[in-house]
Amino acid sequence: MDDLERYLSIRSAYGASLRADGEQLSFLLDTTGIPEVWSLDGPERWPVQRTFGDERVLFCTHPPEGTELVYGRDEGGNERTQFFKLDADDGTVTPLTATPDAKHYWGGFSHDGDRFAFASNRRDEAAFDVYTQGLDEQGDEATMVYEGDGILSPVGFDPADERLLVIESHSSFDQDVYVLDLSNGERHHLTPHEGPVRFQSTRWGPDGDGVYCVTDLDADTLNLARIDAADGTIDTVVEDADWNIDGVAIDDESDNLVYSRNVDGYTELTVGRFDGPTTIETFPTPDLPAGTAGGVSFGPDGERFALSAASRTVNTNVYVIETETGATERWTAAPTAGIPPETFRAPELVHVDSFDELEVPGFLTLPENAPDGEMPVIVDVHGGPESQRRPSFGGLYQYFLANGYALFEPNVRGSSGYGKAYTHLDDVEQRMDSVADLDACAAWLADHEAIDPDRIAVMGGSYGGFMVLAAMTAYPDRWAAGVDIVGIANFVTFLENTGAWRRSHREAEYGSLAEDREFLESISPINHVEKIRAPLFVIHGANDPRVPVVEAEQIAEAAAEHVPVETLIFEDEGHGLSKLENRIEAYRAVVDFLDEYV
Repeated sequence: MDDLERYLSIRSAYGASLRADGEQLSFLLDTTGIPEVWSLDGPERWPVQRTFGDERVLFCTHPPEGTELVYGRDEGGNERTQFFKLDADDGTVTPLTATPDAKHYWGGFSHDGDRFAFASNRRDEAAFDVYTQGLDEQGDEATMVYEGDGILSPVGFDPADERLLVIESHSSFDQDVYVLDLSNGERHHLTPHEGPVRFQSTRWGPDGDGVYCVTDLDADTLNLARIDAADGTIDTVVEDADWNIDGVAIDDESDNLVYSRNVDGYTELTVGRFDGPTTIETFPTPDLPAGTAGGVSFGPDGERFALSAASRTVNTNVYVIETETGATERWTAAPTAGIPPETFRAPELVHVDSFDELEVPGFLTLPENAPDGEMPVIVDVHGGPESQRRPSFGGLYQYFLANGYALFEPNVRGSSGYGKAYTHLDDVEQRMDSVADLDACAAWLADHEAIDPDRIAVMGGSYGGFMVLAAMTAYPDRWAAGVDIVGIANFVTFLENTGAWRRSHREAEYGSLAEDREFLESISPINHVEKIRAPLFVIHGANDPRVPVVEAEQIAEAAAEHVPVETLIFEDEGHGLSKLENRIEAYRAVVDFLDEYV
């Protein structure tokens, strides 16, 4: 195993679910090279592998009663998730959905554990219907309880198992909340509003009379709110004018809850108990790595909960926390491939003034003993665009840092985490302003005492791949090399070919084919490819349902007429690289590419 393979083999344990009796914790672990379900019955005990296959497991969850487990897989990264039931006693796996041409969104168990809810586009590829299904039923035995005409997702049964919460997503920043009566199929709209408003992390309250969520209704940031399930009245529970409240988890047996704040990318948890519909008694704060945390799963009576946490210097593991005391134990021991954790480097949070004096936050990480003026740097751009680079762990990052590269991760305008106004600064006609932010960050790096201004590379995935290509065409002399991973080269062909269920959702962010085609063509990197001056590496998955592989094929072919281009297309991957063997092949080639040109 070479140095790069070791860093890429640093494992992650996450996606935890506590069994109903509290005696076992199940979680995802990528020891085999892809995420599979593992279980253990105590802190840092030897885990038992529960699932075995060639494709990744996407989630696992225990029902409120019994010892079974449900998990989801897709095939080759196609995102058409199928559900399976695992018998804890004999390991038998039973397919629950068995509709491989359709997508399935998990919607939670009923409180008696006898059935579950989900949404699927079985009937119409562009629309999601809501279904319920018995845990002992299979495939076509599911019952459609609501026929949809958009992107619908059930998110939980009420305490009486008579109603479902259903979210309709119009875009990443515009949702609506409905209550679906399972006795008659009628849907009650709780959140009529004008303009884009987020209603996210939606949960039933313990009594079923209210619904809790985070929303930016009448605010720039996401606040924790309660919606009356009868009349839709919305009351603020926790307000933060500076930072988003990312999400909330609620245990309806105990009234206990956990919510998180996103403070400049870092997670801050609050643990407590409802002391009334809109008041909370808080408990001591858990002791977790200073980075990111999430994925709360409560145990029996809400006395403890599990979640996953990581930082830039601590790989992702599952922790179990006593709710009232905050006592924290790490239960999993995901290995670091023999690499001493003390060698991992932590970032510095910086702010860069852009062309219009907007402050762009970013994480700068330098190798140990960085020599002045000689350091190559990789500018790594997140996808989304409604996403955020946060200080979680990355083995590839630590490899680059250990081998002499600096790393800069900007959150350009359009990133989430800094308020609604910041997020909308790159909408449609303002798209290239975010690319100008990227150039401003590169200029700032060029003036940094440790950085060699002639050795600045840009890398990114998905929308970040578009940013790579756009930066290389708009500011061609700034970059020594570029790495485009599953990126958008042509907004017109991207919107024409992306999954039918996503098209209107993405048009809300980028602009529509009907009204904005000329503008979309004007900013598409493929139409300015002759301006690229630096070598380019293009990576894509042949099964990508979000950014179809034609985006990689057309930019690689066109750019090769002007600059050196390397291309890797993986036949068994989708939107990104999930299999360890493919990641090793891809990033070994990327390292060689950067070593040659940067």
